[in-house]
Amino acid sequence: MTTTVDPPAEAVARDPHWAAKMARLRARKLPERRVSFTDDQALRQAVTGAALGLAKARNAALNRALAQDVPEEQREEWVQTQPDVLAADSSLAGANTALEEGTIRLTMRGLPRPLWEQLLTEHPPTEEQADRGHEYNVLTFPAALISATSVDGMSVGEAQELLDTWGDADAKALFTAALLVNQTGRADLGKG
Repeated sequence: MTTTVDPPAEAVARDPHWAAKMARLRARKLPERRVSFTDDQALRQAVTGAALGLAKARNAALNRALAQDVPEEQREEWVQTQPDVLAADSSLAGANTALEEGTIRLTMRGLPRPLWEQLLTEHPPTEEQADRGHEYNVLTFPAALISATSVDGMSVGEAQELLDTWGDADAKALFTAALLVNQTGRADLGKG
């Protein structure tokens, strides 16, 4: 059960919009971060190649527009309607669609502070890890954090399986996404 406390009278006097401000603060959503994994590098290369093809087609069309004295205010529309530009744009759209279909995206959502602290408490560092400055058990905490922050419903066992079987870079990217969503500030602490 949540209890509310009225703000001090002097705070209300300084800011007559206190209730509205608190309502906005209470309505803030926890931050989210997406992490993407693509196994087929050819899909990425196809997008890059198609983007380059579109740039070349647009440049060629622009040169033709200049040669044909297309007025400057009509040039962009003219370029966009050229068959080679349309074909290159379609090719890029197809490559982007294929990349989208070949990409796995996971979403991590930050934890409320009490849950974050509970997770740290449940996975304390070993004596040796604490001596090295770790605030959590580096063997058990990553999978637990990934599972706790996973919007997709990944279990601790599934997270541990990925951490154990993936390459170091991908495993670190997964854990880092879960960690950053809980440790990246969204407040501006500058002068008010």
